[in-house]
Amino acid sequence: MSDKVVLTGIKPTGTPHLGNYVAALKPLIEMAKTNKTFVFIADLHALNIIHDPKLIRQHTYEIAAILMALGLNLDNAILFRQSDVVQVSQLTTMLMNVTPKGLMNRAHSYKAAVDKNTAVGADADAGINMGLYTYPILMAADILLYNSDIVPVGADQKQHVEFARDIAGYFNHIYGETFKLPEPMIGADTGIIPGLDGRKMSKSYDNVIPLFAPESELKKKIMRIITDSKLPAEPKNPDESTIFQLYKHFANENEVADFRARFENGGMGYGDAKKILFEKINSVLATPRMEYERLMANTDELDAILANGAPRARAVAEQTYERVRRAMLG
Repeated sequence: MSDKVVLTGIKPTGTPHLGNYVAALKPLIEMAKTNKTFVFIADLHALNIIHDPKLIRQHTYEIAAILMALGLNLDNAILFRQSDVVQVSQLTTMLMNVTPKGLMNRAHSYKAAVDKNTAVGADADAGINMGLYTYPILMAADILLYNSDIVPVGADQKQHVEFARDIAGYFNHIYGETFKLPEPMIGADTGIIPGLDGRKMSKSYDNVIPLFAPESELKKKIMRIITDSKLPAEPKNPDESTIFQLYKHFANENEVADFRARFENGGMGYGDAKKILFEKINSVLATPRMEYERLMANTDELDAILANGAPRARAVAEQTYERVRRAMLG
């Protein structure tokens, strides 16, 4: 076991897809085998996007079931709902009093929303709620509350950890050393995980393959992958093929080398390549999918897992918040 504390959160705003699995879920499962890991389902973060409590609850169950089906080690990992730890909201309030407004103005999510409004001639802040604007402070509270050493993030999310470090630095400067400064861990370069149309797999492009889609749906999705017009006999560039780019994340080294050779040498049509991709992905995900479906049919079991994680997370959160409260209020 490493003595480093790892923290990660997953926002319940949609059903995870293969891109999420490759880039985030699979590395998280591996990391939790050897590190004390806090894994929270970020339902408070979802509130600035989703205003349907039934939908948030459904997505919360989906994420919990996926993590358990993939083999999250609950001996090392503490899995819980963000909202079950009241100290995260309390710490957010405290941190707002040391966080400059200018820092929030530079947040990628806020700037992107402003740019989108500006592009269509709307008021710069149209449709932007304070949940979105103060999102980085709540994120900082998540990161700092559990004395995190390492926060795995994608390159596009590195700013969240940088802001948490900045906010912790402001606090420490005013009130004395209270928070440790966490480090971002940028995952290994998996490249862009392509979707059905070759663009980055993303719900916003409607080109995703759900992680635990039923076998028939998985096959149908894979057979819809867009390809070029090369004939079976023609050599093909695997590095430009969505089929190959997906396959290499599920196959072993020898299988990847063989598949690459079949692309480059010619003689394999895209239809056959898609069948090989389906069989490989299905073989890797079939057993976890069965466990996922079992858990989703038994949500009481998921409630129990999350309820067990909450007091373990609160035990740490209470200590951190008490340090902050004493520092600020005496």
